[in-house]
Parts: sequence; structure tokens; C-alpha cells
Amino acid sequence: MKIRRITGLTAMVTAGVLALAACGSGGSGTNNGSPAASGPSTGIVTANGSEPQNPLIPTNTNETGGGKIVDLLFAGLVYYDAKGAPHNDVADSITSSDNTTWTIKIKSGQVFSDGSPVKAENFVKAWNFGAKLSNKQLNSYFFENIKGFSYDKDTDLTQTGGLTVVDDTTFKVVLNGPESDFPLRMGYTAYYPLPDSAFTDMTAFGKAPIGNGPYVLNTWTHNVEAKLTPNPKYDGPRKAQNGGVDLKFYTDLGAAYSDLQADNLDVLDAIPDSAYGTFKSDLGDRAVNQPAAIFQSFTIPVAAPHFGMNEEGRLRRQALSMAIDRAQITKVIFQGTRTPATDFTSPVIAGWSDSVPGNEVLKFDAAKAKELWAQANAISPWSGKFTIAYNADGGHQGWVEATTNSIKNVLGIDAEGLSYPDFASFRTDITGGKMKSGFRTGWQADYPSLYNFLGPLYGTGAGSNDGKYSSPQVDQLLQAGLAAKSVADANVQFQKVQEQLFKDLPAIPLWYSNVTGGFSTLVQHVQFGWNSVPLYYEITKS
Repeated sequence: MKIRRITGLTAMVTAGVLALAACGSGGSGTNNGSPAASGPSTGIVTANGSEPQNPLIPTNTNETGGGKIVDLLFAGLVYYDAKGAPHNDVADSITSSDNTTWTIKIKSGQVFSDGSPVKAENFVKAWNFGAKLSNKQLNSYFFENIKGFSYDKDTDLTQTGGLTVVDDTTFKVVLNGPESDFPLRMGYTAYYPLPDSAFTDMTAFGKAPIGNGPYVLNTWTHNVEAKLTPNPKYDGPRKAQNGGVDLKFYTDLGAAYSDLQADNLDVLDAIPDSAYGTFKSDLGDRAVNQPAAIFQSFTIPVAAPHFGMNEEGRLRRQALSMAIDRAQITKVIFQGTRTPATDFTSPVIAGWSDSVPGNEVLKFDAAKAKELWAQANAISPWSGKFTIAYNADGGHQGWVEATTNSIKNVLGIDAEGLSYPDFASFRTDITGGKMKSGFRTGWQADYPSLYNFLGPLYGTGAGSNDGKYSSPQVDQLLQAGLAAKSVADANVQFQKVQEQLFKDLPAIPLWYSNVTGGFSTLVQHVQFGWNSVPLYYEITKS
């Protein structure tokens, strides 16, 4: 979902390690607090981005590079405001009497950017495409709750009774069981509609997508930039207040920050570590440092030698976790723009807790880490090198080196980072199941729910379950939470999910990220959302 999605380019950190002295903690500054735009402007807003992993098909986009673009090209049933509250976009209403059968009515007169109408069947066909096993869509997991979905065979959800077109503006969705938060998800990428033309050649469509959102894709120069212009046929609540958005694909955040300071870049949503101590004074009230729904971790595949879901593997995972001095790393390297994690979700999400039973495995305890590692060695002696893979274009080298050094110093094993040149090649090896040791992972929420941090990453067969973790207990508890009558009741089950995750540690939680960024002197009405993504359509530029 969108962390949404898996993050690509994030704040760069220095290659130095824990011996460095802290240069002071970044403050808790926010954006400029300016009001919503009162009218459109004509200037083209420039912002940082990264090359999408795949063609721009909503059901196959689950990382931030592609997500930024897709979210501007398409309009879903709902959208989320800066605080994460949902509002209708294409939807007129989403209703149910039992939380299992949902009736969705869309606004009449909606069109795609090519002028073709947006009908109920455009949602149904898009969802059905995303759900089919043979289409191998990364976001297929988001349809597993619909009646008839299968991970084992191709199914047509219109034939199973899961999706039914009632008329041009109405369709029904039948779930496998009650889910009270179903409408909350409808702003995520996977649920966007597709025009009829997409189904002629989906791969070609992904290279030149036709959406129904506030922008259209003008040009996409691979590994360089994507240029978007306002969609004159969009008349929804996210209407563009500028002359377009150019997303520039930086591989060096230092260069992006220099461009921002020189007013050659208008919006930057990640600050390089070299500027953590100065960016607030550099930018003044144009600096952004605010909480966001972003969770950082590293994942170890369950198939990795010595790290299976057995006694030895669990002991080693716990030992690694307790060998990491998160407080020191976030203080020295991130200078107050990260907070050591105490769970698998985010403090900005309702229901979050810092006292989930079992989370003591996230506390630095060198003696306990050594003890657990020795217990694992008694089962099967350790051999080899422990690595954490990362994409070099995301600026992760510093914290990876600090983390592996902490592990090496505590456990006395050979540990180091494994660098990939770019995010695309890094993700390709992950989705291809080629990782044999640890690799960095991150999640930026798709919608504001504890479940969104848990189900997509740790549910059996989930689209972003990169470590191939599977637990019957976790699956059962996830379903119990989804079936709960209220969000509060659901959160009780989701916290039980985390109790099991702390036992298994399919991923090692590291820290929560603030969104750190800024904007140039040439733009106004800049607001960063709850999930760290700027609300590009609100930005004005003369």
C-alpha cells in the first residue's frame, strides 16, 4: 500500500560510526503552516523523486518512487488529508449494513484524462486484474479479503460473487467476513480504477498511463525525471493549484539539498545527514521536521542459513536485535530525526503502544545478546558473515555501517553492509528471492491503521512480505482484528500480532522516521502529509 510502500531514497547518513560526537539534536519544527491554496498558479513545482521499480500500474506499484507518480495520476474512491483523515474523491458513498457486503456509489460524470468515462466497471476490472494470480501483481494482497480470491489459482472475482457491477455508477464488494475499516483503505494505490484501454496491453499502459487524477504524465525520462501537467478533466477535491510537477530522480541527496538552497529545487522530502545540524537554520520557517508514519527495519529471510523459524533462528534474531545500540545511532548519526522503535508500527497511528509484551528484545543489552548467540551456537555453530544489504542511492551506508559495527563489536562476528548501486536493482533481488542475509526494509503507511503496518508485511503470502515469513498465529490474529466491530477492538488483536512478531522477529525494528525536508523561497502552501509525502497539488508557484 502506499509505505505505503517500501521506501527508496531516504535521508543520507554519514559513513562515520558511533565514535563520532553528536552535533546536537534536530528540533521538532513543522512546515510553514500556511493555509490551503486559494486559487491556481502557473509555475511548475520541482521536487525530488526516484526511478520507479516497475511500469506505473497501480496494482503493481508498492514503492515510493512509483507511488509518488501514480498518486498524482489517479484518483481513488477516497483520498487522505494531511492528518490522514479520509475524504471522498470519486466515491459518492461507501456503505454496508453488516461490514461484509459493501455498496459503492461513484460520482457521475467522472472521466479519465483521455476523455473516456470512469464507470463502476473500471474499478471492478482493475481490482479483478490485480487479484488474479497469473498477473503477478505486487499489490494482489490487498484483494485477498474479497470473496473468491485465491493464491493458488486464477479466479475471476466477478464470477465468485466478490465483485458485482450494479450499474454505471454502482458496484458491490462482498468480503470473506466483516471488516469495519474497509472504507479507510480505499485511498490506497491498489484500488484505483483503470480505463478500458489499459486491458489491451497492460505493460504498454504502465509506460504511458492514463489516469483520472489531478495530473497527467507528460514525459518520463528513465533515471532522470518525470514531468506531470495538470489534468484539465479532473474536477475533484485535489485539483492542481500549480502549472505542473517535475519529479527529479536524484541519486545524491547532497546535490538535491544544494539545489533546494539555491532555489533550483522547490520541494525536498529528505535531508542529507550532513545538514541535520544546520538545515533548520539554513531554511528557517521553510524547514520541515515532523512525525510521519514511517517505520525502518532490516529483514532476514526465513530461508537464510542459521535464521529459520526454529529455536536457533529465533535466538540469533533476538541476539542481533539486542546487539544494536539504537539510542546511540539515532543520536549520533540521525541527530534527533529518528526515534528508537518500540514496536512494528508508528507512534502517529491510533492504537500505538510502547509497551507491547516482548518488546524488550529492542533494548540494547550486550550481555544478553552474547548469551542468546551462544545458546544458538550450541544448537548449530555459526559460520560465515552477516550482512545487511542496502541501496547506495538512498544514503543508507552510514547507519548500516553503524548497525553492523554494533553487531560485530557485541557478538564478535564478521558483519558488514552489502551495497547495491540503486534502489531498482536492490528491490529486484529482494522480490526475486535472491537475498541470503539481512537487507534494509522500510514501510511508509498506505492508510492510518495498525493493520497496515502488519498485514502487508507479515501476513502469509502478503505482497510486501519480503522475508517470506509465515505464522498461523499471526494470520489468525490478523483476521480476528479485521473482523472486530470497532477499531479499538481490532487494535487489541493487532497488538497480540506484535507479541508473536517479537518472538519470531521476521524483521528487526530499528527506528521511526520523522519526515525531514524543506522548500524553496519560490513556492507557497507547502504541506507535508501524515505519511511524509508532500501534498503536491496544493503547492502554488507564480
